[in-house]
Amino acid sequence: MTISISELATVRARHPEAIAEAAARRTRRPLIGDSGRLMVVAADHPARGALAVGDDRLAMANRADLLERLCTALSRPGVDGVLATADILEDLLLLGALDDKVVMGSMNRGGLAGARFELDDRFTGHRAEDIARLRFDAGKLLMRIDYTDLGSLTTLHTTARAIDEMAALRLPVFVEPFISHRSDSGVRNDLSAEAVTRSIAIASGLAGTSAYTWLKLPVTENPDDMAAALETSTLPAVLLGGEVGKDQDAAYEKWRKALHLPTVQGMVVGRSLLYPAHGSVEDAVDTAVGLL
Repeated sequence: MTISISELATVRARHPEAIAEAAARRTRRPLIGDSGRLMVVAADHPARGALAVGDDRLAMANRADLLERLCTALSRPGVDGVLATADILEDLLLLGALDDKVVMGSMNRGGLAGARFELDDRFTGHRAEDIARLRFDAGKLLMRIDYTDLGSLTTLHTTARAIDEMAALRLPVFVEPFISHRSDSGVRNDLSAEAVTRSIAIASGLAGTSAYTWLKLPVTENPDDMAAALETSTLPAVLLGGEVGKDQDAAYEKWRKALHLPTVQGMVVGRSLLYPAHGSVEDAVDTAVGLL
């Protein structure tokens, strides 16, 4: 049974079991398909209260609009799947949008944007057992490290245990590491070559095994430094999209260069594609797919 966006609240209220039923009958696919590359659309920002796109602080707050954008993106050739929290993935299940797609559950969303405890990023999203029960394909977690914030140690420790739990179930987990610091405008991620290199080294060494660990990485400030940074690990990596910028063409060019590097397997991109600064969702997604 597939439904329309306008029917979601009614089904959730009267037939909550429909979510488990939709998950059970979803057609699955391998993580890496025939193309040998991975293109995933990310939409897990709202659960951290991070709703802004550019200058619009509440751009992602309209759930119907977000779901329409996601369904459009998932319908485009070359898009392999989606990364989101339980509420969004369950909406997409009910809408019938996840057949033959890679489904990634977002695991830690406790580091709310702007909160004093932002860097104590608790695992308030999917657990490894949830991802397995729902027959999803992978998990993703965010690991920001501020050397001056004790909350980062909690995040580091719980991240390692989450990787162990995912590996025990033979489920891939995508780790998104940053060296971060606080400023007057909030937490900022350091994209210098040295910081990205350190974050890769730290993330790669976590947990009792790295057999199922992937890295989800930003392109360094100077794209020419990315090759050296990626030499820090043999783990497979995907590129993340980051904030929506005014010069989207420059972002595409940065991704294009990094996608040629040996350990890079694809991209996981969110707001840049769902809320492009220029043009339609279709155009933005097709351009990104073309980079692969």
